[in-house]
Amino acid sequence: MKKITLLLALALASVSALAQDSGKIGPRSSSDYAGGSGGHDSRNTGFGVKGGFNLSDVYGDNKKNYTDGSNYKAFHAGVYGQYGFSDKFSVQPELLYSRQGFQGTSTYTNGSTTTTVKERRLDYVQVPVLLVFNVLDNVSLHVGPQVALLTKVTEDGKERKIANEGNIYGYSYNSLDYGVAAGVEGRVGPARIGARYTAGFADVINNQVTVTGGKALDNIRNSLFQLYVGIGFAR
Repeated sequence: MKKITLLLALALASVSALAQDSGKIGPRSSSDYAGGSGGHDSRNTGFGVKGGFNLSDVYGDNKKNYTDGSNYKAFHAGVYGQYGFSDKFSVQPELLYSRQGFQGTSTYTNGSTTTTVKERRLDYVQVPVLLVFNVLDNVSLHVGPQVALLTKVTEDGKERKIANEGNIYGYSYNSLDYGVAAGVEGRVGPARIGARYTAGFADVINNQVTVTGGKALDNIRNSLFQLYVGIGFAR
């Protein structure tokens, strides 16, 4: 958790530096450009903070081998920076702490040890880099790649090792996730509200050993829906 706090603090300091030489802080219209030339004077350039609700699950060929599955509800929070190239396009990198996971019962056997797990919590540090397209003056579409680092795993309320070493259940979690994110955002003054879906491409579980009933459980990937609000400041 200390590493996550340090990363968020460094990111906030870096995006805050964008505004230090600014003569105007606050919301702007998409058409508010110096000389109409666009560039970094756009209201699409700036920084902000954001956070909201996570609704997560998994998808993949082996999801059917988990029983009593349901969505996992949690939260995310972080910072973002934005650089505008024109009145329509900008790029937006973000640094987010995202608590997600999935619910589904599975039983692992490793030698004489049999363990049933019903709920898994996965804590990630996410770095999406999004292309932003302004559909309307205050409505935009976001799409781009995302990478995420798994920092903590909890199974049924008990913290487990991410790597296989020392894990008596004989399987590990993938410490790196990557995928694609897409969403839509609206702005009212400096406030933002948006929705986003992220599909992970990396398997959540690796090196799965014998499972009761011979059902494989390792071919599953993250599926995440986010609702968020934020405050943005133009440079």
